[in-house]
Amino acid sequence: MNLKKFVKAGVSIAAIAACFSAQAGSNGVTVTVAADKQSLKKDDDVVLKVTITNTSAQPQMVLKWHTPFAGIEEHIFEVKRDGVDVPYLGAHYKRPAPTAKDYFLLKPGASHTARVEISSLYDMTVTGDYSIKYHAASANLFTRSYDAKGVVATSAEVGEIESAPVSLWIDGLHARGTKIGTPFEMAKHQQNPSPMGLSFSNCTSSQASTVSSAISAAKTMANNSVNYLNAGTVGNRYKKWFGSYTSSRYSTARSHFANIKAALDTKPVVVDCSCKQSYFAYVYPTQPYKIYVCNAFWSAPMTGTDSKGGTMVHELSHFNIVAATDDHAYGQSAAASLATSNPTRALDNADNHEYFAENTPFLN
Repeated sequence: MNLKKFVKAGVSIAAIAACFSAQAGSNGVTVTVAADKQSLKKDDDVVLKVTITNTSAQPQMVLKWHTPFAGIEEHIFEVKRDGVDVPYLGAHYKRPAPTAKDYFLLKPGASHTARVEISSLYDMTVTGDYSIKYHAASANLFTRSYDAKGVVATSAEVGEIESAPVSLWIDGLHARGTKIGTPFEMAKHQQNPSPMGLSFSNCTSSQASTVSSAISAAKTMANNSVNYLNAGTVGNRYKKWFGSYTSSRYSTARSHFANIKAALDTKPVVVDCSCKQSYFAYVYPTQPYKIYVCNAFWSAPMTGTDSKGGTMVHELSHFNIVAATDDHAYGQSAAASLATSNPTRALDNADNHEYFAENTPFLN
């Protein structure tokens, strides 16, 4: 049952919010994964049945973006071939902070199942033993309360649900042990598909002009970020978005922004304007440097929080060859909480990079 139907059944928003568990971690939500086949040939799709169950005595709201209930739009599976990680080939999206409508309601004891095909999202072309498990971790994964406008409360701790692995044998297109190359290696050695600089795909002249301004704003943000980090500053700005200082983490942040600046200054960035979805933008992390901008991008401010310029920084950070960030938290509140609770994960979160670069409100 979804949230709308639950409310129609006579339960008020306030009553629902009051009964959500205050637990961290899984909140009593479990997940199981089963494969349609345990042995597959090269032309077979890998199809999984994913069941998410609320084993707690309280209703739980789970972020749809980290479930397969409306298709897979995040890196929610961990795939290994002969014990080695198989990279995610799907898209990473910049979204607004979630509201109540972005959550799936599981009543106590309820389960929901989806069948999904994942062989298009992970490279399973090499013969071998595969291990696949569901793993979702996000500061926004669960919510316990929200206001009348649907704005959800941010948890101070990362929610996480994980299945046991399922094992498969795949007789793939390539012999066992074939080295395909990691996405980083393939991107590093690929020939540039277009000359250095900015180009456009499916953009009107007006859209191209707007994107050009966004890239200029992103360059200013990246330059400012690099100057801050190269100076060794550990002020409130750094602590707000990347948490407590260690030399290793600081070095990682400096490297990430150096790569973002280099991408903006020296790489063939292509922006595609054809997306009509509600997101800000998305990229395929193994396909630098193409950025797809969507509906929310066009109404965003040029600079400031969740801006056009910041969106470019966010998306560039996703490319494996740049910073290989993921999406562990959405929105300023969740990103700031993540920096406090898990600085290492904040350094792997695209929104934290964007908010550090936008620096709004201004921090030293």
